[in-house]
Amino acid sequence: MAIDGPVFFDTSVLVGGLIEMGEASAGAERILDGIKSGRLGRPMTAWHCCLELYSVATRLPAGLRLEPDHARQLVTSDVLGRFDVCDVPAPSREGFLKSASNERVAGGRIYDAHIAECARLAGARLVVTDNRRHFVGLMRYGIRVLAAAEFVDEYGL
Repeated sequence: MAIDGPVFFDTSVLVGGLIEMGEASAGAERILDGIKSGRLGRPMTAWHCCLELYSVATRLPAGLRLEPDHARQLVTSDVLGRFDVCDVPAPSREGFLKSASNERVAGGRIYDAHIAECARLAGARLVVTDNRRHFVGLMRYGIRVLAAAEFVDEYGL
């Protein structure tokens, strides 16, 4: 099946696809292989996802944890070099915060709301994440939300 429109990948897919974490990350690994091969075109992610990838990679348990320089290289080569990286434009930030407060977004949920807003404003038609329930609000804008394994199955990776 052909991909219909821009695809946005969340941090969970970046971490699972770029850091060997066993069978649980098999779908994300297939996705990143598809991106590296060019089969999935040039996908999108958020600058926040790049920072989260670096953060997670440098605080994983021993044996999985990356040194800061290696984590930087990973973000630079495998994300910045292959993805369009987006953010909420400055003129939209106040409106985003107002909307988040009106929707009673609290605590750490603001970070996923920010990532979702990056995807929406960048024109994503599909968001792939393994934190699907944090992104279901995008469906009201006609943006599909799939888990990594669902994306792999649907697009034959």
